[in-house]
Amino acid sequence: MTPVRNEVTEKILSNIHKVIVGKEETVCLLLAALLADGHVLLEDVPGTGKTKLAKALAKSLQADFSRIQFTPDLLPSDITGLNVFDRASNAFLLRKGPVFTNILLADEINRATPRTQAGLLECMEERQVTIDGETYAPGNPFFVIATQNPVETAGTFPLPEAQMDRFMMKLSMGLPTKEEELAILARYMEKDALTQISGVVTLEELQQVKQAAAKVFVHQSVQEYMVDIVAATRDADGVTMGVSPRGSLALLRCAKSYAWLQGRQYVIPDDVKAIAVPVLAHRIIMGFGQSDDKESASLVQKIVQHTKTPTEDFKTC
Repeated sequence: MTPVRNEVTEKILSNIHKVIVGKEETVCLLLAALLADGHVLLEDVPGTGKTKLAKALAKSLQADFSRIQFTPDLLPSDITGLNVFDRASNAFLLRKGPVFTNILLADEINRATPRTQAGLLECMEERQVTIDGETYAPGNPFFVIATQNPVETAGTFPLPEAQMDRFMMKLSMGLPTKEEELAILARYMEKDALTQISGVVTLEELQQVKQAAAKVFVHQSVQEYMVDIVAATRDADGVTMGVSPRGSLALLRCAKSYAWLQGRQYVIPDDVKAIAVPVLAHRIIMGFGQSDDKESASLVQKIVQHTKTPTEDFKTC
């Protein structure tokens, strides 16, 4: 991925990379999802830096940060909050849950029951929380980074399709190379690098960048290219459920933010190709009630390769 050419996003990425060694593509895609007003599911083995990445992003933005450790006994009210009776005032008072924040880390989200997992659905999609019939707004921005371990399955509850569809992207940190791991040891030799960074961008500046990214131009032929890719996921052999229109909108918004990170005011087909797998693969059900990440990712890659690419000169449009 080419260097980000916007001053605000350059500051964010530079600050995060003081904590996270390498993983430039993952960090940039995470930022693209943030600018597109989406949420991210990070699936990886423990110890790869998922929590540090979330905390580094929050500190860089001067944003409020909350973390929920999902467990089988966690209740929906533990996420959203609840009204409790206060004897002093003789009235019920709202005790807000951790969703009232800007960046929420939902750690090991698949360890909670489906009922508790569903407690995040309204917050993620509609940016609101309903408690005892009253509707409240979480933080603005509100960005969920959920994690899950792909190896350990004992005591876990796979995310339902409706929950997976709420995540704009599914990403993986991956294990570091030998050079990167040596750099990690050197960086954390004496101090935790996370404690050494501070905020570099205000939420107001982030909002301005999000508005600018939303105005990125998308040519009609590129829109048709996106729709052709999505439609192909629904007709492919072996697919029980393809990508929904929500996935099409996610692809559009991510393509615009990705193009903005490239320093362009217009989307090109290469932007769509770069984000197609992380945006679309996790939304595809390959068998009845089953999802195979590698098979879904391979399918999206094949579809992208075989879908006719528009060739117009979009700079002149």
